[in-house]
Amino acid sequence: MAAPALNAERARLLITCVDRPGVVAAVTQLLFEQGANVVDSHQHTEPDDSRFFMRLEFDLPGLAERLPGLERAMGPVAERFALSWRLTPAARVKRMALFVSKQDHCLQELLWLWKKGELAAHIPLVVSNHPDAREVLAPFGIPLHHVPVTPETKADAEAALLELLRAHQVDLLVLARYMQILSGDFIQRFGGPIINIHHSFLPAFVGANPYAQAHTRGVKLIGATAHYVTAELDAGPIIEQDVHRVGHRNAVEELVRIGRRVERTVLARAVAWHLEDRVLPHGNKTVVFS
Repeated sequence: MAAPALNAERARLLITCVDRPGVVAAVTQLLFEQGANVVDSHQHTEPDDSRFFMRLEFDLPGLAERLPGLERAMGPVAERFALSWRLTPAARVKRMALFVSKQDHCLQELLWLWKKGELAAHIPLVVSNHPDAREVLAPFGIPLHHVPVTPETKADAEAALLELLRAHQVDLLVLARYMQILSGDFIQRFGGPIINIHHSFLPAFVGANPYAQAHTRGVKLIGATAHYVTAELDAGPIIEQDVHRVGHRNAVEELVRIGRRVERTVLARAVAWHLEDRVLPHGNKTVVFS
């Protein structure tokens, strides 16, 4: 299935710099002079370090032919204000790989949204350390690559995974409940963004059966966290979180069901925002123009 059709004349400009007068005026004046029409604008200044963030969407007739000239025109403005910037055509759809283990609720949510045209991505492959997802993928026409992982074969398995990602020119890797820890070497060699989802009990209830542990402790909130993956386990910049209130009447099975619902919606929002260039990392946190 192809990615949804997007406006071929629309582009996104992401900017980060030290906050100072004149940045917004200079950038928008440049776009005006180039014949662009700004259709969406968001900005934020971090109070701790006065770092400025801006996301602009604009339409420019003949964008494909005029993009190199616009990038050249950005050069003097970027130099003047010491901008870090990225200019991306909205129609340039990212290639996204999904990694999954046995629990497929997050995978199914992403596939459903993708089929409905609500996730602007190409999904060339799904990878799993179990064969279970093959039946789920059949209606979508997406191949499943089964790559088993054991402690003894982990290095070889990661090498095979990297080869798959490179062969399919993957831009974004999403861990849709992939229950294997990726090594720091894998993360570095892949080099692209990786988004993970997990329950928000961490670090309180680690290991097996976190919902049973939470039930024993009488938790009142169940949540989920989607974040970028770094070499430090479950400590990367957070993109999105959500919670659901529970109580003493909820059995463990209900907590699991509620937790899965929160996980899949949180991951879907985080992935969509990344695909739409709405997430700007800043140290160990993010600015999200949702």
